[in-house]
Amino acid sequence: MPALSRSSRFLAASVSTVAVVVACGTFGAAAHADPVVPTPTAGAPSTPNTENCPYRTSPAAAVDTSEVPPSGQTAPAALPVPDPPVGGEKLGACGVVTAGDAASIPRGITSAGWLVADAGTGAVLAAKDPHGRYRPASTIKTLLALVALDELDLDTTVTGTRADYSMEGDSAGIGPDGRYTVRQLLQGLLMVSGNDCANALARELGGYEVAVGKMNEMAHRLGAEDTRAASPSGLDAPGMSTSPYDLALIFRAALKNSTFRDLISHVNAPFPGYPPLADVPNDKPHPGYMMQTQNRLLLDGYPGIIGGKTGYTDDARKTFVGAVERSGRTLIVVQMYGLNEVDDSYWDQAKGLLDHGFGIPTGESVGRLVDETTSDATSDRSTGRSASGEPHSGAVAYPSSDDGAGHSPWTDRLLFGGIGLVVILGLVYAALRVNRRSR
Repeated sequence: MPALSRSSRFLAASVSTVAVVVACGTFGAAAHADPVVPTPTAGAPSTPNTENCPYRTSPAAAVDTSEVPPSGQTAPAALPVPDPPVGGEKLGACGVVTAGDAASIPRGITSAGWLVADAGTGAVLAAKDPHGRYRPASTIKTLLALVALDELDLDTTVTGTRADYSMEGDSAGIGPDGRYTVRQLLQGLLMVSGNDCANALARELGGYEVAVGKMNEMAHRLGAEDTRAASPSGLDAPGMSTSPYDLALIFRAALKNSTFRDLISHVNAPFPGYPPLADVPNDKPHPGYMMQTQNRLLLDGYPGIIGGKTGYTDDARKTFVGAVERSGRTLIVVQMYGLNEVDDSYWDQAKGLLDHGFGIPTGESVGRLVDETTSDATSDRSTGRSASGEPHSGAVAYPSSDDGAGHSPWTDRLLFGGIGLVVILGLVYAALRVNRRSR
């Protein structure tokens, strides 16, 4: 795909929704665009029926060629479906489950899968097809950001390349030989869904394939077993999948990072420019500009909004994950495989789901977001069971306090510690006697 011009790249990153749609129509499917489609019938749009679990193992069939494997290669097999479901039995349902009044779930939710969870307690409050496999689009950038925050120095300077500049879809505005800190790349990644920033960060992490591998390792560690990243940016590729449950799990982990929370909280932020293009005669320096968030909840000042991440591709449709704090309680909302329709804004749908979640009393749930695991020696996350075959709750597993013979790790430590103390005292006594004799 030809490189986008500077003006086109900024158009796709910072102007109105209508202009974004025009830009995407001209330059190809962006990883976050927010197209509006006509409502086919009067009244509230119908919500897709997923009761028969059409997406239990894989996302819906692709509508374009973005997931056709390169010549000589085959698409990866679908990920195993954990049994029992990660987070609780009720989350194995493919229809709607809620700890509240089902009648209060808003009409017109166009997402095939969605979820609302309490970020503090991990309680899943309500969901539809929570473990259904869907394409994440640019919401997967939260996973890339987690890896980058874990491994890269925020103040490291990265030099832009022609490959960054030529990335398909939306861009923050990286140019060849431009200089950007990792923090600025993360800001562009999360604020304007810069695929150029994703490419640059992947390079810093060791390259495209290495970065994708690290993203999948992070997902596995978090317990996100429906997730397989196939590109750093979220552009569709063979084998890509995640679920409403997994996105909530990933976003909850990201919210624990203060830098991530800061990055997603800004309505505006500056992004550097870059030098004249060497292959463009008489080109002039390209100045920096002020980025603007794509998150309408943040842009419109929705009460309590912390931040979030948008996404869109033709295959993934509209996706979103975000968090709102109200009266000391933080809820995460996830929407997947949806549509932003006339008179039925995706943002209004998010607000309706959040209102439903905040109406559910603390302590009620239909499942939980599991805690991060630290060792594959104690659990097999692909089956959802521990090494002993028992159902795995997702919490960190600790060694048994008793080996069956009356010994525990603590008694063994005390025993060997006592022996060690006797030996040390003996050596000290011997040294004192030798010292006396040497006088």
